[in-house]
Amino acid sequence: MRPDDWHLTEDVDDFLVRAGDFLRSRPGPHVMQLTWAERVRARGADAFGTEAPVFGVLERAGEVHAAFYRLPPRALVPTPLTPEQADTLAARLATLGHSLPSVSADHSTATAFAEAWQRHTGATPKLRDTRLRLYRLGTLIPPEPMPAGRGRVLGEQDLEQVMFWCGEFAKAVGEDVSIDADTWAGTRFADKRYTLWETPDGTPVSIAGMNPRIGGQVQVDIVYTPAPLRGRGYAGAVTAEVSRAALAAGARDVVLFADLSNPTSNALYQRLGYRTLTDWAAYEFSSAAPEVS
Repeated sequence: MRPDDWHLTEDVDDFLVRAGDFLRSRPGPHVMQLTWAERVRARGADAFGTEAPVFGVLERAGEVHAAFYRLPPRALVPTPLTPEQADTLAARLATLGHSLPSVSADHSTATAFAEAWQRHTGATPKLRDTRLRLYRLGTLIPPEPMPAGRGRVLGEQDLEQVMFWCGEFAKAVGEDVSIDADTWAGTRFADKRYTLWETPDGTPVSIAGMNPRIGGQVQVDIVYTPAPLRGRGYAGAVTAEVSRAALAAGARDVVLFADLSNPTSNALYQRLGYRTLTDWAAYEFSSAAPEVS
């Protein structure tokens, strides 16, 4: 396998023609590539920055073995790679003069690429403190008992409510994003469908979102309950409701990410029937200039 087996393109349609079947063959491990390629296809590359996106496909003898995307100045995000594949990708990008701030992938892939990037460029990798776990739903097990109240799917008439909750979520997780009527369409929150949990008197207490179905799969993203209302079962109830909505919408698989530093949310998702698919990691790189190796 050689570095020039990697085909690079700025054209998302070309990327999906080449890699679409491969990505859909394992939608769980490929959730990020499927999601962001579809976002770029639907909204246009200009919606995500002034620099052109970069997509890559590892092809040999007419067979696709791996893929990646990058929306500069954000991280490189590859599908699962063997150490050899990671090395060929690092060599290819270094030869072309790419400068990477970070890589984000399943833990073994991120580690293999970080080591390869250091070999080819001299950049020093540093493992980011935040680690994620990707879960896939087995059999949904709703909480018992459910808290008093009901789940309600939010529609266009609820946009102001949705923007408020997404803004609260973004602040809670440290996302540097402005959410209002003018900026909403350009945020990652705009293409989701939201479910709200309300108490019997109609007070909203927790929200969960899900991405559009891609490759037969739905990703649950986001789940948020304000700190003063936690510990009352609202997050479990709304996660169960949005998971049920994903299945009702035709999803064959439902996945979600959880922060490994939060044992409460990880335990909750497992009680609901979510099972570990893979652990996720990100490495940041020093600003060493790429060198041809």
